[in-house]
Amino acid sequence: MHEQYGFILKAKTQPHMADAFRSLFLGYVEASRSEPGCIEYHMLRDLNDPTLFVFYEIWASKTDLDVHSGLPHMAAFFEQRMEYLEADFDIQRVQMLSPASAGRA
Repeated sequence: MHEQYGFILKAKTQPHMADAFRSLFLGYVEASRSEPGCIEYHMLRDLNDPTLFVFYEIWASKTDLDVHSGLPHMAAFFEQRMEYLEADFDIQRVQMLSPASAGRA
């Protein structure tokens, strides 16, 4: 059995790209949640700073995350991310201690 792979990712967008980033990734949330190995996938926006987006993701394994990251739309975004971002992603690895909220394991 593989160990779950979880992280919190902060994306600080350029002010003029915040709404485009929001629209783009809102379209990815449901698709990502339906991928094999996705346990939790949440997109949040800071109420005090509308250019700051936070993603909370838990994957069944690092391999499942790698498959997700390698999908054509995700790989394309990664290559173009700095067109949206003010600074590159800030990623913090986390361990999920509570049960999944969506009944996934």
